[in-house]
Amino acid sequence: MTDSPAFVSESESAALVDDDLALAAAHEAFLATADGSTFPVVIGSSSSPGTRFTLKSGSAGDLVGVKIGSFWPDNTELPRHSSTIVLLDPATGRLRAVVEAAAANAYRTAAADALAVRALAREDSRTLTVIGTGHQALHEVRAVSRVRPVERVLVVGRRADAARAFAASVTAVTGLPAEPVDARTGVAAADVLVTVTTAREPLFDASWVRPGTHISAMGTDGPGKQELPVEIYGRARLFCDLPEQSRAIGEFQHAPAAEPVALGAVLSGAARGRTSPEDVTVFDSSGFALQDLTLAAALLHRRATTPGDSE
Repeated sequence: MTDSPAFVSESESAALVDDDLALAAAHEAFLATADGSTFPVVIGSSSSPGTRFTLKSGSAGDLVGVKIGSFWPDNTELPRHSSTIVLLDPATGRLRAVVEAAAANAYRTAAADALAVRALAREDSRTLTVIGTGHQALHEVRAVSRVRPVERVLVVGRRADAARAFAASVTAVTGLPAEPVDARTGVAAADVLVTVTTAREPLFDASWVRPGTHISAMGTDGPGKQELPVEIYGRARLFCDLPEQSRAIGEFQHAPAAEPVALGAVLSGAARGRTSPEDVTVFDSSGFALQDLTLAAALLHRRATTPGDSE
């Protein structure tokens, strides 16, 4: 390999990414789980208290590499979250590209939610409830509302002021009416329920979930994290990105006997998704490397094919 490795900066990737690119890349990644490989997640930290980074690696076709996601809570001038994707040349193992993708990572995560909602939620889903008011939550609302005819958004947050502010942001960004509500009201009214928090215990009571609801759990990606009550699993059809990983670091670490179906199998037609309007469906997203590799490849392709841009 004689060409110099490509480098895409954070500002470049943020300018290149959009919902369509992220959704297409995510769809490719989920289909690739049938033949691709992923490897156990490595979790580390620095000497500074509270810091955390994860390494997720995988390969599929001509994509080989690692995504490094980091969280440095004390950052003030810089974002607390960052994401760096390293692509290797599949023939030589030499460095092919480095893509900084913190902003793009938010699109990538929301795209997985959109795929799950499109595949599993009722087509007439009109009420979206989101539990969580952080930066990622707004991406989830935007992505879900693109694949279902959402007419209102209900917001559940730990703090009333944060919930009000987030509801205002939802309306400003999407044009959808949004209002803060308590957890029981939001869960009971939901056609689609999205949890996007750092919780370490269930966010709601399973009895509040009505038949026909789809639940996307987007926040659990490490040991000890939990957003959903385990009691919901006995009355729901269960799905996830990677079953083995979901039982290790996702929601199903709290229900090791669960046998969730890989969403990629549903998307390829190899497995069934929703079987009736009364089904409760649960999708657990713990995130996997093929999402990041396909995202990086898509960003590189867009940069190379955008008039006026070059590597």
